[in-house]
Amino acid sequence: MGISLTRAAQWTMVSSSTAKLASTPMNESLLKEILHFVERFSSQHPQEAEHVFEEPLQWNTTLVASDFKTDYDISDSDVQSHERDSEGHPLLQLSPPTVYVRSFSQLSKLLHLADDKKLVEVRACLEGKFESNLHPKQSNHQHSSITHRLNVFVLLVTLYNHPIIQVRLNPKAVKNEVEILQVFCGGGDKGLLKSLRYTSDFEFSNGYRAPLWRQVQGDICYLVIEPCDTETLYITCSTAGSFLNGGEENGYERTSDTYEDLVTLLKSRSPHFAEKINQVEVLIVCLIKKAEVALVYFRKTSAGALPGELFSESSTESEEEEEQPYRHPETNTDLPSEYWQIQKLVRYLKDGDQIVTVDTLCAMMDFNLMQESCQMAIQDTGGLKVLLNLLDTDEHKCKIGSLKILRTISHNSQIRRVIVDMRGVQSIVKILDSPVKELKALAAETIANVAKFRRARRNVRLYGGINKLVSLLDCLPNLASLTPSQEEDIEVACCGALALWSCSRSTKNKKAIRKAGGIPLLGRLLKSPLQKMLIPVVGTLQECASEESYRTDIQTLGMIKDLVRNLSSDNDELQMHCASAIFKCAEDKQTRDLVRKYKGLQPLVSLLHKAGNKQLLAAATGAIWKCSISQENVTKFQEYKALEILVNLLTDQPEEVLVNVVGALGEFAQIPANKAAIREFGGIKPLVKLLTSPNQALLVNVTKAVGACATNKDNMVIIDQLDGIRLVWSLLKNPSADVQSSAAWALCACIENAEDAGETARSLIGGFQLIVKLLSSTNNEVLASICAAICKIAKDEENLAILTDFGVVPSLAKLTNTTHDRLRHHLADAIAQCCMWGSNRASFGEAGAVAPLVRNLKSKEGSVQRSTAMALYQLSRNPNNCITMHEKEVVQPLIHMMGSDDEELQEAAAGCVRSIRLLYMANRNAELFTFRN
Repeated sequence: MGISLTRAAQWTMVSSSTAKLASTPMNESLLKEILHFVERFSSQHPQEAEHVFEEPLQWNTTLVASDFKTDYDISDSDVQSHERDSEGHPLLQLSPPTVYVRSFSQLSKLLHLADDKKLVEVRACLEGKFESNLHPKQSNHQHSSITHRLNVFVLLVTLYNHPIIQVRLNPKAVKNEVEILQVFCGGGDKGLLKSLRYTSDFEFSNGYRAPLWRQVQGDICYLVIEPCDTETLYITCSTAGSFLNGGEENGYERTSDTYEDLVTLLKSRSPHFAEKINQVEVLIVCLIKKAEVALVYFRKTSAGALPGELFSESSTESEEEEEQPYRHPETNTDLPSEYWQIQKLVRYLKDGDQIVTVDTLCAMMDFNLMQESCQMAIQDTGGLKVLLNLLDTDEHKCKIGSLKILRTISHNSQIRRVIVDMRGVQSIVKILDSPVKELKALAAETIANVAKFRRARRNVRLYGGINKLVSLLDCLPNLASLTPSQEEDIEVACCGALALWSCSRSTKNKKAIRKAGGIPLLGRLLKSPLQKMLIPVVGTLQECASEESYRTDIQTLGMIKDLVRNLSSDNDELQMHCASAIFKCAEDKQTRDLVRKYKGLQPLVSLLHKAGNKQLLAAATGAIWKCSISQENVTKFQEYKALEILVNLLTDQPEEVLVNVVGALGEFAQIPANKAAIREFGGIKPLVKLLTSPNQALLVNVTKAVGACATNKDNMVIIDQLDGIRLVWSLLKNPSADVQSSAAWALCACIENAEDAGETARSLIGGFQLIVKLLSSTNNEVLASICAAICKIAKDEENLAILTDFGVVPSLAKLTNTTHDRLRHHLADAIAQCCMWGSNRASFGEAGAVAPLVRNLKSKEGSVQRSTAMALYQLSRNPNNCITMHEKEVVQPLIHMMGSDDEELQEAAAGCVRSIRLLYMANRNAELFTFRN
C-alpha cells in the first residue's frame, strides 16, 4: 500500500532519503479521500478496524497530551491507550512529537481528536513510516482472523482502486499479473488463454525485459498471447499501461488504445477471455509485506475459501509438508564451528572471481551439507541467492558446483521453500536445455528434491519443466554394452525419472507428462536391468496409475509383464512400487487377467512373508485384494495357500494393511468353500472385532467380509455369539454413506441367516427408527441397501408391524419416482413385503406409490421388472390400486411379461392381471344386478 501511494501521489525530495508530499491539487484530493476512508472505517467495518498492524504507523504529530481525553492513560506529556495488543503494547502511544498507532480504530479516533488538523495528520502519516504497517498481525484465533484480515485487504483495495488513485504499472506488478494468467493457460476452451509468453527470456536487474533504449520510453516487457477465440495478440506492457503493438515487424509501434492493465486489454479483445474470467470470479487482493505490493489474482473456489487454498494444485495427495517454523539456535554458543566456517565461504562466494568461486564451491562441498547447521549457515548469510545466481552464469564449472550444493541442501524442507520463493525453479528448469549432460542430470536431481510440495510442482510445470524432463528419458537402457556417452545418457534419464516421480504427485502434472509423450518412454525404461533406473520409473508409473488413462496405457503398452517380472527382484523398494502399480491397475479385469497370465500371483503371495516391511506388505496385500476380484485369480491364490496367510495378518497390523487384507478376504469369501476355511483358520473373531474400528475404509471392507461370511450358518452362529449383528447395526449411524451402505448389505445377510434374527432386531433400542430415518438419505446406494434390509426385517410379522408404526410406508412411497435401477429393484421388494401387514396396501395407494411402479415396468433390467411385478401383484389385492393400475395401462406390459422365461415374473404378472380382471368382473356383475332390479 505504501509503494502504491508513493506512485499515486506527487512527491518532492527534501534529501536523498526523505520525501514530502507536494502541495498540489492532486495531493489535496488524495488526502481528503484517505481521510474520508479512514474516518468511516471504524463505523462501517468494526471487526476489521480492531485488527492490529504488524508494525505501528508512526509520524511526528501536532497533537499533545491535553488533546486526549477518556480511554487514555496520560502521564506528563506521554499518552497510552487503554486498549492493548496480545503482547501488551498500547494500540496508541504518544511520545512527543512521535505518535505510534497500531489499528484503524485508534487511527480513526486520533483523526477525530485532531479536529481542524485532520489533513495535517494524514499528510504527516503518509510521509512517515508506512511500508509494512498495514499487514494485520497474526492472532491465536488464526482461522477467524484470516477472514477479517482478508476483509481489511479487500477494503484497502477499494481505496486503492478509487478513480483518484491511478497507479502506474511497474515490473513487479506486470510480472505477477503475467504469472497468474499463465496458471490459467491451456486446457482447450476451458482455459482463459491458449498460451502467454514473453518475447525475451532475459530479465534486467531492475525487472524490465525491454531493451534499455525502450525502457527510457517506459516499456517494461513485450508479450505474445494466443487467445482461444481470436488471432495472436502482440502486447507491450509499459508504466503507462498495456497496449497492442505492431507485432514481429513493428514491435514498438502502438496500434491500440492504452489500457490500465493486461486483463482489461484482454477483456476488450477476447470475448472468450471476458466470459471465462467473469465465471471464475477473479478477486484482486492487495498483499502488503516487506514494503512490496503484489497484485495476485485468486480464483474463488468456494465460499469461505482461504488464501492458501485458492491456488493449491489439483492433486490426489495431501500436502506432503506443512513446514514447521524455521528453527534457529537462540544463542551463538549453540552453533558448531562449521556454521561460521561456511559463513566465511559464502562471503568469499559473493566477492570472488570465477576461480575463487569454483574453489569456494569445492571447499563448501567438503562439509557435511546434510547437517542442518551447515544448511542454516548457507541460508542465514544469503548463500542461497548467490548459488541460484550462479545458475544464470555462462560458466559450467560454477553451475555444476552450485547444483551439487543445491542438490544436497534441498533435502531440507525449509530450503526447498526458499528456493521456490527466490524463483530458483525457473533457473534450474532452464539448465535442463544445457548441452552438458552432467548439468542436466544435476538439475533434474535438484528438481526431484525441490518438487516435494505443490507450489514447487506447479512452478516446474509452468516454466516448461515437464516437457524438458520427459525429453531426458529418451535413451536406450538395455543395451548389452554401453559407450561412455550412452552411460551418461542413462544417468541423465535416471535423474529425469526421479524428477518426474516427484512432479507426478500432482494431477495436472500427470496430464502434462502424458501429453508430452512420457508414457512410451517410461515403458521403454521399464525394460532396463538397472534398479536405479527402475525404481523412479516404476514409482512414477504407480503415482500416475491413479488416472484411468494411465492404467489403460500401462495395460495396452505391455507394461504389466515388466511389472510382474520385477516383483521377483531382490530390491524391496522396487517390489513395493511394482505391487502398488498392480494394485492401482488391477481395477480393470483385463489387467487382472494379464497378471495371472504372466504368473504374477505367486510372487505377490511370496511378498506376504516379508511382514516386517509394512509398506511392502500394504502394497502386496492391496494388489492381492484387487486381483482377487476375479474368481479365477482366487482359485490360483488358494493353490498358493494365500488365504491362511491373509487370515493371520488380521491382527497386529497397521490400518493400511488391514484395509487390503480384509478387502481380499471379502473377495475370497464369495466362494462358498472359503467361507468355511476362514472360520477354520480363526478369521471370524478378528473380523468381528474390526467392526469397532474408526477407519471408514476399513469398515466398508470388514462389513462386506462379515456379510459374505454370514451366509454360512456355522459362521453366523459365531458372529451372533460375538454380538456381531448389533455391531453391524450400529454402523448404520456412521456418517459415511459408504459405511452405511456396506453395513446395511451385511445386515441383510445376518438377518437372513441368524436363528432368531427377528427377536435380535427388536432388542436393539432405536434400531427400527434408524432404519426408517435412513430412507431420507440422498445417497442411492444407501437407500437401495436400506430397502433390502427392510425386506429382510419385514419377513417377521411383529417387526413389520413396528416398522409400519414408525412410518415406513410413506417413506418408501416417496422413493418410487427414482430412476436408479438398483434402488428400484430393492424398493419394489420392500414394498411387496410391507404389503403383508394390515392396511399397508391401501396406504401405499393413498401415498401415490402405484403409478410410479407401473412406469418402472419399462425398465430394461430384468431384476427391476420382476420385483416391480411382484410389488404390483401385492398392491393389486386392493381394489383402488387395481383401478389406478388399469388407468395407467398396466395390463399390456403385464401380459407381455406373462410370456417371460422367468417363472417368478410370470406368476407375479399373471396374478396382477387376475386381480384386475376379478375386480372388473365384480363391477360388471354388480352393474348387471342393478340393471335387472
